[in-house]
Amino acid sequence: MAKTFIISDIHLGSDACRAKFLCDFLEHIRDKAKRLILNGDVFDSMDFRRLNKHHWNVLSLLRKISDTIEVVWVCGNHDGSAEIISHLLGLNVFEKYDFESGDKKFLVLHGHIFDEFLDKHPIVTFVADSVYGFLQKIDKSHYIARLAKHSSKQYLRCTEVIKSKAIAMAYRQGYDVVCCGHTHRAEEYFSEEVQYFNSGCWTERPSTFIEIKDGTATVKVFD
Repeated sequence: MAKTFIISDIHLGSDACRAKFLCDFLEHIRDKAKRLILNGDVFDSMDFRRLNKHHWNVLSLLRKISDTIEVVWVCGNHDGSAEIISHLLGLNVFEKYDFESGDKKFLVLHGHIFDEFLDKHPIVTFVADSVYGFLQKIDKSHYIARLAKHSSKQYLRCTEVIKSKAIAMAYRQGYDVVCCGHTHRAEEYFSEEVQYFNSGCWTERPSTFIEIKDGTATVKVFD
């Protein structure tokens, strides 16, 4: 049975992007997938001069597999305008996306709309992102970066806010499952009303994704 796969937070253009590894993943799923959803922050910025050959290989492979499977792009806070992305890859681009699998209705959105810290503290956010990127660069295992991030009270508070607000939105709009990105933290959470999933990221080890088949979603590791 064909499956839906969701990945997020690739950050093409970043030194931490695991582009070569992502190409292996895309080749691995192309014969298994009915649909691939790119749930935001595919790019680190709109400065394409930062893309190396491996990053361009990811974009080329996405164009190729879109000939045989449905590829959907959901905008994240790093991605820029939907019009630019749409012209670049010829893909449909959405602010949020929904679909059905089995007997469940799924809502997919990046999650940054719930992150008020981004708008209120842009300078602090920039500095924190820069430090996080530096730690990833000096430690290829990404252990130090993960430890610093997961020890941050603000980061932990943000992940909980995004989860609770995403669940509340999905419940109000009649969805059974909501899938986010943005936090770079893979997660499965089952509330009484709505199931919540986060697909993690492709800038840390291990890299994670969501696999959906017959209405059942699972966070999995590709490493």
